[in-house]
Amino acid sequence: MIISQVTAEIDYKIQIISDDGKKGLFDVKPYLELEAFSKLREEEEFSKIMNGGYFIEWDCGADLSADTIESKLLPNKQDAQHQ
Repeated sequence: MIISQVTAEIDYKIQIISDDGKKGLFDVKPYLELEAFSKLREEEEFSKIMNGGYFIEWDCGADLSADTIESKLLPNKQDAQHQ
């Protein structure tokens, strides 16, 4: 999966759109207890997300691979209702 678009959402979720059109939400909350992700508990830091295509990263140095994101991608509520 190559990430085309990434947007920080409320409640530590990230909206993901891949190059093949797959869309979904990724929940970052389970990672916030890890030292590398601890700064993301601050909303301002969480919103400083950058797309690297094969990964996403934040200003603080935390990152997630596209493979990790794809394996735990949740369907959007509105998309799931239309299926």
